[in-house]
Amino acid sequence: MEVLLDVAELPRSTFFYHQARLLAPDPQADLKAVITSIFKKSQARYGHRRVHTELVKQGWTIAKKTVLKLMRLLRLVCKVRRKNRYNSYRGEQGIVAPNLLKRQFEADAPNQKWVTDVTEFSVDDRKLYLSPVMDLFDRQIISYAIGTSPNLELANSSLRGALATLEEGQKPLVHSDQGFQYQH
Repeated sequence: MEVLLDVAELPRSTFFYHQARLLAPDPQADLKAVITSIFKKSQARYGHRRVHTELVKQGWTIAKKTVLKLMRLLRLVCKVRRKNRYNSYRGEQGIVAPNLLKRQFEADAPNQKWVTDVTEFSVDDRKLYLSPVMDLFDRQIISYAIGTSPNLELANSSLRGALATLEEGQKPLVHSDQGFQYQH
């Protein structure tokens, strides 16, 4: 054995320390059993934060990261629910207008070229949708509408507001991403 320790360049005390550690009982065996039981009672729906909360309720004093580390060691992975993000693409709903703007995002005078889109924002626990109309001459927002649904009425109300600002004879080019709201 002395030859093996010399070849491994391992001190004798380190070898015996680790050998004794492997034979010693697991100091966290009780904690691991409680974590496993909480996880199974939740039908694999609790993550480390909720398991930690349950442990604290039962009187354990432990850090969340320790619970996370032990759950990973025990391979306890909760069923994660992912929030579905809003995707405006619904296929072709109507007529797709030709792209007349062709990435020419500059204008020589006001009310020549307008761009619009519908954007989703998360505010508290709600989703809000913004539909602005912007003039490409000075990048000013001419009109906008805010709603709780990205529907056709949202896009139409912002366009109606922008059209109300036009003077006699002005006919701006309106460009959008051709989402379903703008295909109608």
